[in-house]
Amino acid sequence: MRTWRRHLHQFPETAYAEHDTADYIASRLQDFGLTVHRGLAGTGIVATLTAGNGSTAIALRADMDALDIEEQNDFCYKSRHAGKMHACGHDGHSAMLLGAARYLAQTRKFNGTVHFIFQPAEEGRAGAKRMLEEGLFDLFPVDSIYGMHNFPDVPAGHFAVKPGPMMAAYDCFEIHITGQASHAAMPHLGKDPTIAAAQIITALQGIIGRSIDPADAAVISITQMHAGNTWNAIPESVVLRGTCRCYSSTVQERLKTRIKELVAALCQGYDIDSMLVFNPENPGYPVTSNSERESRIAAQVAAAVAGAGHVDLQPTPSMGSEDFAFFLQEKPGCYIWIGNGSSEGGCLLHNPRYDFNDEILPIGAAYWARLVETVLA
Repeated sequence: MRTWRRHLHQFPETAYAEHDTADYIASRLQDFGLTVHRGLAGTGIVATLTAGNGSTAIALRADMDALDIEEQNDFCYKSRHAGKMHACGHDGHSAMLLGAARYLAQTRKFNGTVHFIFQPAEEGRAGAKRMLEEGLFDLFPVDSIYGMHNFPDVPAGHFAVKPGPMMAAYDCFEIHITGQASHAAMPHLGKDPTIAAAQIITALQGIIGRSIDPADAAVISITQMHAGNTWNAIPESVVLRGTCRCYSSTVQERLKTRIKELVAALCQGYDIDSMLVFNPENPGYPVTSNSERESRIAAQVAAAVAGAGHVDLQPTPSMGSEDFAFFLQEKPGCYIWIGNGSSEGGCLLHNPRYDFNDEILPIGAAYWARLVETVLA
């Protein structure tokens, strides 16, 4: 597993371009004797293994895409692709699921069917949604689906899981504010869009405190501001970009409604035009919410593998987002975190110094194998 993981780390590929990654994974799966289907969402892989005569089928999912980040590590297996890096551990996720597939193909101590999903484009490009749209569960019917993600600062080899929300819903937005350019010394002759932009940035934070129930967690962040190109001219337009996140579909829609209302009202007040677009390039993500029964099973399996004292049953949900949520809208299932250990030295998700912890590979693969043997007993 370490060899597989480090190979994948050296040759990262980003969303929908995971061609060599998919070739490498598919080759391993074929060597193990699994039936391999390719092509869903372009580079996606579904490998199938059946034992006994049971009618129950489950799916296990690993993501396999990298990020557009320049790696700053110096070890021998660092990225060889400039500007691309496995900065979220998808190399480790794929290696753990490959390890479980190999073990289960050798032992076959289960009764039913397991589909191993190696999914492209988790990082903001909704590969899960595209696999569903292209018929994933029509081609490979399942009763439940399970996912796993490493988590820095959770002790190595520990697990965290609970029913309900684990990861937040996510929407991004783009606001175009258009006024009338003027000389900086004569602003009264124009319509200054920067004043409206400043008011919008401030007003959006009031949504969290006044339009959303204090018991419901949510966050709005402006992440980009673009305006002007000289010192002595008020620009004609400003572009703001940002994200909003929360833990329920109701709050998700409320956030979007209030953002629209505030942008329109403030720009009208300054007599300038506005245009607001949600998710202009990629779809938003729903809440990653675990089902009750599957969460109990996952917790029991994690305790059997790591010890009951090493499973956090009340983790604080993350405001990060995950397109595994699309699978959970279609099927009952559970998304669990496995501890990656300390984040010292920049070993945080999406950090240029991040590296997956190879010491947890056997624990993660054991969780997958025990889960299959438990659900398909």
